[in-house]
Amino acid sequence: MYNGAARISSYTHAMATDAHAATEFYASAQGAVVARLLRARLLSFWPVAEARGVSILGLGYAAPYLRLWREGAARCIAALPAQIGAAAWPAGAPGLSCTVEEEDLPFADLSFDRVLLVHGLEAAENTRRLLREVWRVLKDGGRLLVVAPNRVGLWAHVETTPFGQGEPYSQGQIGRLLAASLFHVTRRDTALYLPPTRWRLLLRAAPLIERVGRQVAPRFAGLTLSEAVKDVYAAIPNRPVHRRRLVLATAPLPRVTRFPGR
Repeated sequence: MYNGAARISSYTHAMATDAHAATEFYASAQGAVVARLLRARLLSFWPVAEARGVSILGLGYAAPYLRLWREGAARCIAALPAQIGAAAWPAGAPGLSCTVEEEDLPFADLSFDRVLLVHGLEAAENTRRLLREVWRVLKDGGRLLVVAPNRVGLWAHVETTPFGQGEPYSQGQIGRLLAASLFHVTRRDTALYLPPTRWRLLLRAAPLIERVGRQVAPRFAGLTLSEAVKDVYAAIPNRPVHRRRLVLATAPLPRVTRFPGR
């Protein structure tokens, strides 16, 4: 079922998604099908109508998916971590992409309503620092949507796609990472049941494979999606409350006269 160029391997923990390789992948027939399948799942989280007028940051290699909301968003930026590399976006329009250090994002506190993290978590050099930076730049109550390769899915084992680079995750692992970074998970989903193949026959059948896969083998999806809300109150330390006793005086206290020598 696999194309001869697709090589099954062990997880490539030390490698991160390369912007040039990711661009080539999404320009291929296989990448175009993957993008269509994933966009459909992303829209179930963030419909276009609900994203109008908001500020959206795409972190990792998010350009193929930011196009969903770019026209209606108040601001839409693609930020690529330095280890991934630079990539221009959008084509034929003023640039909306930049290269960033994932542990020190060049944005002010409370800058964005939503952050889409795709091809980013698995490529991160320090996941906790990255997520804390995301927490910082999100507005209070802001929403984070994490897309990551599923640890038990086929796509995490194939090096010829961006999903086969870096560290794959289970939904439980992502949930624990988000909770430790002061996020509250509100919704989970899966996507990409199509095998990692370039066979055109299977690519044409991708929508059907996606529907069947969600019904019969949800655990083996290629991707896991987790939406979380910034937990503002978790950042406030719990301090003991010292209660004061209220004493009611029904009459003035007697005046005490002190005499010299006493």
